[in-house]
Amino acid sequence: WYQREYGDVFAIGDCNSCPTGKTAAKVAAESGVLYGNIQRVMKGQEVMRGYDGYTSCPLTVGDDKLVLAEFGYDGAILETFPIDQAKPSALNYWLKKEIMPSLYWRGLIRGTWRGPGFVRKAMRLGMTS
Repeated sequence: WYQREYGDVFAIGDCNSCPTGKTAAKVAAESGVLYGNIQRVMKGQEVMRGYDGYTSCPLTVGDDKLVLAEFGYDGAILETFPIDQAKPSALNYWLKKEIMPSLYWRGLIRGTWRGPGFVRKAMRLGMTS
């Protein structure tokens, strides 16, 4: 989130007014936008990138099964992988259990994980949805 009235006030995470869930996934996606925009402002350039509302809610629905719900503003589906993530799967559960903790502790907290936007683009291989 960017305060245009003052030109140099930014907010991220729970302290901004974005109408999305309060999740680590949201903060990761916002941090990539924030990082780029702060760099631009420090160089005297205009803010360019905007946050698309991305958030993720991993929902455990059974023994070792999970739905990986990823969406943006107005409920727009923003799935990272080219599979139907709305179907409960062991793969989604494994991602939540084995991969996401590392992304959080080794990536987001250290400032190197800026959300799955680039992964989503790579996995779609030019597909529009």
